[in-house]
Amino acid sequence: MKEKKGEVFSVAYDNMPVPGCTVSKTVRTGRNDIIYFSLAKNTDISAEIYRYYKFILVLYGKIEVYGGESFLKKLSPGDAFLTPIGIPVGIRTDEGAVYTEFSVRKDDNMNEAVKAGEIFNLAELVPYADGRIVNMDVAHNDNMKFVVMSFDEGTGLSEHAAPGDALVFALDGEAVIGYEGKNFRIKAGENFCFAKGGLHSVKADKKFKMALLLTLD
Repeated sequence: MKEKKGEVFSVAYDNMPVPGCTVSKTVRTGRNDIIYFSLAKNTDISAEIYRYYKFILVLYGKIEVYGGESFLKKLSPGDAFLTPIGIPVGIRTDEGAVYTEFSVRKDDNMNEAVKAGEIFNLAELVPYADGRIVNMDVAHNDNMKFVVMSFDEGTGLSEHAAPGDALVFALDGEAVIGYEGKNFRIKAGENFCFAKGGLHSVKADKKFKMALLLTLD
């Protein structure tokens, strides 16, 4: 994954819109491409038909996902969307936006809580539970796993090694990430990337939710 490792950063801040332009940055290629998009106000990515789903997570601003037969969905920061297959799908914004997109193939395993064509808030997929960590696999195959987790205050994951590069999206609250012997505080809206084999831990000294996109090839 072509992303900085071992530091807290913001995908949104690092990819703010360029006036008058749409910009894409591919951070991983393969079966499940990962791409950052930044759209300046009043810009548009034309509607096209795809043979695969596109999983969209809005990080900054607002977008409209539009297509044929009056298909229109409006997404705000924290909203996620799985584009339908077989109909034209485009994306536009009148105020500027940054979002992450990764491809999901038809034969990838998808959680029944996520349905193509429906908007959902990623943080709301999993509840907080007293003294527990709640984990939901949203999508996965042999080379990729996308998971959402909630940590009650005082819970955490002990140090372990990542089997592949992993990109963290902090969704709610804050926590401390341990990585290669150093501690980093991460808050909602921020990101962290683990390198394959990187020793890391998570300590939720406050309630915390995150999504993790793990790549294994």
